[in-house]
Amino acid sequence: MTTNKREAIKAQRTRKKRQRRMNTLIGAGVFIIIVIIVLISPTIYNQLKPAGNFIHITPVARPLVNGNSIGDPNAKVKVLVFEDYQCPYCKDYTQQVEPQLDASTYITSGQVYYKFMQFPFLDENSATKESHQASNASMCALEQRRFWDYHDMLFANQGAENSGSFNNKRLQAFADALGLDMTKFNQCFSQNKYSAQIETDYQESISMGVTRTPTVLVNGKNIAPGVFPSWDILKAAIDAALASGG
Repeated sequence: MTTNKREAIKAQRTRKKRQRRMNTLIGAGVFIIIVIIVLISPTIYNQLKPAGNFIHITPVARPLVNGNSIGDPNAKVKVLVFEDYQCPYCKDYTQQVEPQLDASTYITSGQVYYKFMQFPFLDENSATKESHQASNASMCALEQRRFWDYHDMLFANQGAENSGSFNNKRLQAFADALGLDMTKFNQCFSQNKYSAQIETDYQESISMGVTRTPTVLVNGKNIAPGVFPSWDILKAAIDAALASGG
């Protein structure tokens, strides 16, 4: 082997070593940046984290839907349900109790008015505020008359509290999967359009004595303080209110 060839091989090896070293430094640099973002600004990380896989739902028809309520607002019995989208008991309530109310005749007969109330209390010690973000996203879906579909999508994809299940990309992906107008939704969502309203509703809920979720009020009375508001409890409270004339 000639001297020139040996020098050429040596130079090539040197370049490869430098390139590997450079790739290692770049990789380490990217990792450090990500760590800094996570530690210093969880909000930024929440905005950048990808949507990943999630459960798709089949929308369910509900009677007399009007925004985040169903039924006649002039009904004798008014039911208010206060929920946090990250609350596991709220998921149970949504998937176990609400379908039985929908299947009953209370709504279609004009006897009951049912309204969902935003109560994102699980954000108190969180930097990413996933409960508030989920609430804001659901209100953006409401603008397109898809509140209840988005509500169901959120509970179907609920994960551990403030673990990224409701990061920004996922919340946007949920809307896209439901076929919402994404230009309108993203504009509403990115502006946190309903943040002030949600906070106002939250404070008003506290003034009404709400401290946990799910809390269900029938004509202003908490039907299940300290226990799960099952369908039997809700039905009994509705029947009692109807029997008393509301």
